[in-house]
Amino acid sequence: MFRVTELSVPNGIFLLSAFCAIALAIIHLFAGKLHFLGTIPRNRWLSFGSGVSVAYVFVHILPELSEAQKTVEDSLDFGLVFLEHHVYLVALFGMTIFYGLERVAMVSRQRNQKAGKGDVTSSGVFWLHIASFAVYNALIGYLLVHREEPGIQSLFLFFFAMALHFVVNDYGLRENHKGIYDQIGCWLLAAAIIVGWVIGSGTEIHKAAVAVLFAFLAGGVVLNVLKEELPEERESRFWAFALGAGSYASLLLTI
Repeated sequence: MFRVTELSVPNGIFLLSAFCAIALAIIHLFAGKLHFLGTIPRNRWLSFGSGVSVAYVFVHILPELSEAQKTVEDSLDFGLVFLEHHVYLVALFGMTIFYGLERVAMVSRQRNQKAGKGDVTSSGVFWLHIASFAVYNALIGYLLVHREEPGIQSLFLFFFAMALHFVVNDYGLRENHKGIYDQIGCWLLAAAIIVGWVIGSGTEIHKAAVAVLFAFLAGGVVLNVLKEELPEERESRFWAFALGAGSYASLLLTI
């Protein structure tokens, strides 16, 4: 399933994917400079970006996963028969993992507040979060090279959705970890994107494995968006979220 094979990505798309990886890394490094995003009520651009990310998952990734079941069905070994019929469980697993991470961060902040240490997570929780999101970012960097649907159009649709998603993620991580995120965290997450792309540039896994990775990513995107939009204290902008989801869904359906 994860056998390394000869890379078969066209040179033009390969170079474009490299530029996209660099651009996503830069977003992590400079998103914190956009101070207007941290306002209450929630900035409309964050809600718009969340809507775009969710639309990409529901209109583009999930339908492709449904079709990928057929490919997976004919390609996996007998020992993985359970997975071939339950690729959506991988999406659920991804969502559950990131829900757990968010709960750990929330509990850590509450404990530190009660102990008079400020509204920030503990050092251990910070490193757990950064390690987990580094894997998440590396996965996105890898999928810049290997996607379910090849081509420049697919690459830019994925890049745009993930770029806005990173802005939303960056805001949430900075809120949890404060200054240490700007000093260390965002640099590690930016580097993880490049590492993922480098791994993807030198390897190619089976199409069935790509479907599984996209399923995990889908679950992570949905949870990371909803955790930012749903809390009442965020005072999120529903119309901006709906506009982002509706406009990007329309774009995906027409091209």
